[in-house]
Amino acid sequence: MPIATINIIEGRSDEQKEKLIEKVTQAIHEAIDAPKQNVRVILNEMPKQHFGIGGESVKKMGR
Repeated sequence: MPIATINIIEGRSDEQKEKLIEKVTQAIHEAIDAPKQNVRVILNEMPKQHFGIGGESVKKMGR
């Protein structure tokens, strides 16, 4: 049972997250021939102040 864990920054719509789950599942299915019903996708959504680039939080950068 393949499990994909994806870390994303908060702010995406439910529709975008649903599409991401669908596309990642499809990619795993195609790449390793895993049955779609066996693929698990875990999205970890984090606050913007919990992710930094170049010494600043994404929140502070205004992203």
